[in-house]
Amino acid sequence: MVIAEDSVLLREGLTRLLTDRGHEVVAGVGDGDALIKTITELAAQGTLPDVVVADVRMPPTHTDEGVKAAVQLRKHHPGLGVLVLSQYVEEQYATELLAGSSHGVGYLLKDRVAEVREFVDAVVRVARGGTALDPEVVAQLLGRSRKQDVLAGLTPREREVLGLMAEGRTNSAIARQLVVSDGAVEKHVSNIFLKLGLSQSDGDHRRVLAVLTYLNS
Repeated sequence: MVIAEDSVLLREGLTRLLTDRGHEVVAGVGDGDALIKTITELAAQGTLPDVVVADVRMPPTHTDEGVKAAVQLRKHHPGLGVLVLSQYVEEQYATELLAGSSHGVGYLLKDRVAEVREFVDAVVRVARGGTALDPEVVAQLLGRSRKQDVLAGLTPREREVLGLMAEGRTNSAIARQLVVSDGAVEKHVSNIFLKLGLSQSDGDHRRVLAVLTYLNS
């Protein structure tokens, strides 16, 4: 993986945290241009990493260089997982990142890094093509999406399940969180797919498509 973070201390800390747990960090960079250059060079060598962990805001303006670089990289390298870190929930950046390919994306608040196991699990999940969204990000985006007609048919419980799906949780994890049976969760998920018009022909991607439906609505 490649880590893009302008704070040397945080970049080195993330590198140490991940390497101590058996993951290979092939490069660390401090700005968006360096990130794009590094990934381009690695891809040319046939060694494209599984995932990039990038800060949303990096030099020179410290506004959106990181997420812009991430979006650009995903356009040129669809198989590259991208997990962005942000100090705050920034809906525009979250939706911009999630509006493209339906897998291998993540958006976490930097505070989540302190929860080491959850953070490492999120990095691995994104590297494998899954999604990892911070609960705070999901809460804000879901709150905004409640006004949209596309989700009008979902029950409060189905919205809750969809929110947990957006965090990257499995059906079993959702069941434990809501203190219900796995079967109950499976029923809610099936109803969500049905109400959002996602047929079985969409296969395993239905789960991510359901999440993107409300994030982009």
